[in-house]
Amino acid sequence: MNKCFERLLLRGSAIALAITTIQFTVFLTAVAPAAAADDYDVGTIHISQPWSRATAKGAATGAGYMTITNKGAAADKVSCVSDDASAQCEIHSMTMEGGVMKMRPVEGGLEIKPGKSVMLKPGGYHVMFRELKHPLEQGAAVKVTLKFERAGTVEVDYPVLALGAAAPGASGGGTIMQGSGGGMNMQGPGGGMNMQGPGGGMMQMDKR
Repeated sequence: MNKCFERLLLRGSAIALAITTIQFTVFLTAVAPAAAADDYDVGTIHISQPWSRATAKGAATGAGYMTITNKGAAADKVSCVSDDASAQCEIHSMTMEGGVMKMRPVEGGLEIKPGKSVMLKPGGYHVMFRELKHPLEQGAAVKVTLKFERAGTVEVDYPVLALGAAAPGASGGGTIMQGSGGGMNMQGPGGGMNMQGPGGGMMQMDKR
C-alpha cells in the first residue's frame, strides 16, 4: 500500500514539474526580445538596427527603419535604390504643416552630417516601400539596396517584426503606417491617433 502511494506521489510530482517547465518556457518565449538585426558598415558609414513591420493584407506600402552614423569628416547622402518586396523604394520625411501630416520623398537623398547619427523611425524619416508585391510577414526580411554618395552601395536586410511592433529596445506601440489603394492609415501609441489618407483629408503624401 505504501509503495503504491509512493509511486502515485512520484508520478504526481513528475507531472507537476513538467507543467511548471512548460509554463516557464512559454513565459520566456513571451518576454524574449526580437532577434537582434545585423549591423552594416560601408566606407565611413555605420548602419545599425534595421527593421520593418508586418503589413496587413492588401496594404500597398510598407516602411523600413534604422540608425545611420557618419564616422567620416565629410557629409554623405543616402538614397534607396531598390528592394525585393516592392516596385519602388524611397526615403521619405514626415512633417506637420498647418495641422496636416505630410509625407514626401527626400529629394537628392537624406544627408548624414559628419560625426552625426540620423535615426529613421516611425513618425519621422523612413524608407518607404511602395507598391508592395506581397504583404510583409513577421519573421521574414526585406532586402534593400542603399546608395551613399561617398561611401558607396550596401545591401541591408530589414527583419520584419509584428504588425504595430515598437522599435527594438523601445517600450509601447509606435506608429503604424499602412497603405491600401493609395490610402494611408496611422495609429499612434495606445491607438490614440488615427489618420486617413486620400478621402480622409488628414494626411497628404506627395508623389514626386
